[in-house]
Amino acid sequence: MKKKFNIITSTCVPLPLENVDTDQIIPARFLKATTREESFFGENLFRDWRYNADGTLNKDFVLNDPTYGGEILVAGKNFGSGSSREHAAWAIAGYGFRVVISSFFADIHKNNELNNFVLPVVVSEEFLAELFASIKADPKTLVEVDLPNQTVTNKATGRSERFEINGYKKYCLMNALDDIDFLLENKDKIEDWERKNAC
Repeated sequence: MKKKFNIITSTCVPLPLENVDTDQIIPARFLKATTREESFFGENLFRDWRYNADGTLNKDFVLNDPTYGGEILVAGKNFGSGSSREHAAWAIAGYGFRVVISSFFADIHKNNELNNFVLPVVVSEEFLAELFASIKADPKTLVEVDLPNQTVTNKATGRSERFEINGYKKYCLMNALDDIDFLLENKDKIEDWERKNAC
């Protein structure tokens, strides 16, 4: 969903599992879907963890626990490994997450999140462990993600860390632009350059 980023302050959904791959985020059988609707993929985010084999809700999985909610997913190390399917980012965005915090992302998945207006925030393992502890102690713990200043703050402890982001992607997120929007925004500059550099 194209929505401008600035500062997001939200409660979090904790997923303290390492090496969560894209097949766990969105199982391969959903890649055959003919729709591009984020809501469809959002409904099937972590499908095989959210539902039992008989189709009933797995009440032990965090997304089915009303104790937790919010626009921020806090995940364990090496999030989004495995295949490069963009559908995984569609599912995360379609569910309503705008930020994913982890100590490490698979590169392709990280870029897919950025391309789908989900902000991947890389923090230290120590900061991630502190976040999990704060959320476990109080599910209403707020986390502030400040994109302009590139900081993430645990409101329960007051501790902050700075995160890195490509300048181009930061601009696009802050202005709700995809790659095509960016080119169109700069159409006059591109055409002017082409005129000046014509052979």
